[in-house]
Order: sequence, then C-alpha cells, then structure tokens
Amino acid sequence: MEQTRTPQETEGTTSRPQRSPQSAPKIRIMQGFWAIVIRDLKRLWAQPIRLVSGVAQPLLYLFLLGSGLGATTQFGGAGYLQYIFPGVVTLSLLFTATFAAITIVFDREIGFLKAVLVAPIPRRAVALGKVFSGALQAFAQGVILLLTAPIIGVTFGFFELIGFLFFMLLGGLVFSSLGVAVATRFSSTEVFPVVINAVLLPMFFLSGALYPLDTAPGWIQTLAYVDPVAYAVDLLRGMTLGEFYFPVALSVTVLVAVIAVLVAESIRVFEKGEEA
Repeated sequence: MEQTRTPQETEGTTSRPQRSPQSAPKIRIMQGFWAIVIRDLKRLWAQPIRLVSGVAQPLLYLFLLGSGLGATTQFGGAGYLQYIFPGVVTLSLLFTATFAAITIVFDREIGFLKAVLVAPIPRRAVALGKVFSGALQAFAQGVILLLTAPIIGVTFGFFELIGFLFFMLLGGLVFSSLGVAVATRFSSTEVFPVVINAVLLPMFFLSGALYPLDTAPGWIQTLAYVDPVAYAVDLLRGMTLGEFYFPVALSVTVLVAVIAVLVAESIRVFEKGEEA
C-alpha cells in the first residue's frame, strides 16, 4: 500500500539546503588557499631566526646608515632618520616578501611541490596562498619595525596610521607576487637568492628610499616611474611626512596592476604544473 507524505514531511524534505555545484570549486580554492597560508606561517614560527634577521637588516640601515649620513641633514623639516623610515620599512617588506617565495624552490627540490600540485585542490589556490602568506610575513615584520617609530621621533595620527598599515599590506602583496613569479622559474635554492638579489637591490636604490627623488638626476627620476618599489616608498612616506612625489591614485593603480599581472603569471605557471 502506497504511503502518502504529509505536507509537513514534504516541506521538510524539499526545504533541506542544497550546496550549489558552482560553490564547490570556490570552497576548494579557499580550503587550499588557507592550507598553504597556515603551513607557511607554521614554517616561519618554527624558524624564528628568519624573523629576527628580517628585522635586524632594516634596523642597521635605519640606525647606522641613517645616523651616519643624516647627522646634519634635514628633509622638509624632518631629520634624516624620520625621512628614511618609510624606505627602511619598505626594505623590510621587499626582502621578506620576496624571499618567502624560496619555499617554492625548496619544495620543488625535495619533490614536495609535485605532491601539492596533484592534491585535490585547484592549483591557483597554491599560487594565491603563496602570495598572501609572503605578504602576511612581510606585514608582520613591518609592524615590528613600526614599533620603533617613536624612538626616532616618527608619530602618526589615527588615519595616517591606518593608511600606513594599508599601504604596507599593499606593498607586501606586490613584493610577494614578484617573489612567487620569480620562484616558479627556478629549481635551485642556490640560484634563486642570487637572481632575486640582482633584481631587488637596483629596485630599492632607485626608489628614492634613501634620498628625495625630486632632487635626483633625471635618469633616476625616469627609472623611478617603472619601479614599483618607488611607489610603495612614496605612499608610506606620504603617510609619515604628508608629502607625496607621485599622485596617490597613480601609485595605488600601478601597484594593483603589478599585483594583477604577477599573480596571473604565477597562476599560469602553477596550472601548467611541473612541466612548466
């Protein structure tokens, strides 16, 4: 004898929430993304010397170079230490974020990257996770450096501090994207640092981090327009001293465009796999 369902039973059956098939890939991307981020942060936590050395180098620039060269130098009413502070923070972001990508090269050397790429998560999640984890590590070190600001006489209003932190994160994403895009091309942890240093040092010294661009030679000013580090330095300096060399909208647009291009390239390489 066929049983008929009551309206309540029918309603309970039909109203049960169903997961959309379109949402499944997004969920896998987020799961893979956070798995990569958490793994890289655990690596950093297990190697505190990386955090210490990442802070020590910028502090040497700030207190040794800054004190030596800026004993009698003033820029816009600020002392040299105050002037180069945003550049030193950018230095920390630049090297920490880009060198965080060396884990990609190391994982490729030991064969772990191949295992990650065959895992049941979208490969773009690996690329995005690597970019964000590198930016987060750099941001954390930048915050530590920010604690030294009162020592050298740098003070922030509330909105200036929020802007400084936002532009720190933006710069970290740019530099981490650069590191990941470069690291995907190498399979040796010995070659990667040499190449990335050869790229980063000219970018840093051409950025105006240690000197004002408006008094620099014309060829340096021209090269600064194609140097993403210069835009990051200028945004942080503007939040610190209230003076910008580039229009803020231009700086933000350039940095966002650089992130988009480098992340797209990294995703393309990861999706091609180990044959790339």
